[in-house]
Amino acid sequence: MTGRGRVERTDTLVIGGGQAGLATSYWLTKAGIDHIVVDRRDRLGGGWNDRWDEFCLVLPNFTLLMPGMPYDGDDPDGFMPRDDVLKYLSRYASQVNPSVRLATNVNRLAAENGGLVAYTSGTTFQARNVVLATGPYPRPRIPAAAEKISADIQQLHTNDYRRPTQLADGAVLVVGTGQSGAQIAEELHRAGREVHLSVSKKPAAPRRYRGRDLGWWLLSIHQHGAEVGVEMKLQSPAARFDGNPILSGQGGGHSIDLRQLGREGVRLYGRLKSADGTTVRFTDDLAERLAFVETQFDKTQRRLFDAYIAAAKIDAPPDDRPAPSDSAVPATSTELDLAAAGIGSVVWATGYQLDFGWVDLPVFDEWGYPRHARGVTTQPGLYAVGLPWLHSVASSVFVGAGADAAHIVEHIAARNAS
Repeated sequence: MTGRGRVERTDTLVIGGGQAGLATSYWLTKAGIDHIVVDRRDRLGGGWNDRWDEFCLVLPNFTLLMPGMPYDGDDPDGFMPRDDVLKYLSRYASQVNPSVRLATNVNRLAAENGGLVAYTSGTTFQARNVVLATGPYPRPRIPAAAEKISADIQQLHTNDYRRPTQLADGAVLVVGTGQSGAQIAEELHRAGREVHLSVSKKPAAPRRYRGRDLGWWLLSIHQHGAEVGVEMKLQSPAARFDGNPILSGQGGGHSIDLRQLGREGVRLYGRLKSADGTTVRFTDDLAERLAFVETQFDKTQRRLFDAYIAAAKIDAPPDDRPAPSDSAVPATSTELDLAAAGIGSVVWATGYQLDFGWVDLPVFDEWGYPRHARGVTTQPGLYAVGLPWLHSVASSVFVGAGADAAHIVEHIAARNAS
């Protein structure tokens, strides 16, 4: 714990300046509630600052639905580049005009004297209410095997990857094929790098289905599915952390076919299970992994979309997906000598984990997730927004963060009035 230093008092402290924190600030301003937004970064925008240079939205621009400022551009079906997403959020922040403290990292949050106290290196914030809005991607997850790899090999997480030229000369091993890993592997391959790719069990999905972009169906079901009895439901607490379907917004948006990447020369492997110096080892189940990746859409989302189309009586064309590629399994192996293969760098596309170790309050379950009812935690005055499946599948993205923020601000206003 640090010393108190300078003390600032406010009714509500919002920790995190990404989309969820800014949406919360919007509703707090509407309700006339004094508040401060703090963020550890030196500019607003949250985790969008950590995406790579050529990253584009994976869902179409029409899903940019920040409260009070939905997307108003001339390309609703396009996929906004990272820098334009940050400009959109900057413009939104200018409209909301919150009181902001940037480059301010909260290292401890505790309950004291009937309120909540947030400690930083220079300022102590005292507040009646605190909103946790640090997002779903606060802490990169890197497997223990990384520590066993030779120091001669460059290593970085996707959180720190920005462009192909950032990587050491030679081939690249990308570990993981969630959305980030699949897109980065494709980017490196298109840039002429030799790519080795360790395949995860993350589902692929078509860019378009039955005449619409995948994002259109997801948004429609989120907004109107309950009206016809078709809803996306959380299957288990662990499912909150499942990866998103493999898609890309690059080049106008497209699906990513791992098997096709293999045919183009990307070397595919099973899960990386161990490392020793310049030798890494993989599970011997590439065929099973590719089959899993390619069949999950039909088992889950396709059934949901078809049920919604039928229940809502939507006049949609039949399944219009391209015919599947052949099912041949690319040549692979269970062991790879990084040095012999000329691999100079490893990109860990192994996801993120929640990081609330700085919150000194007994409100977290065995998953490190706040115990809550739609963002209202079990600690009086403590709230959460922007987490995966906080209230719905859309809680951590632009589509759902605003509604969740509105709900907790209503609760804050009622609490303040009591």
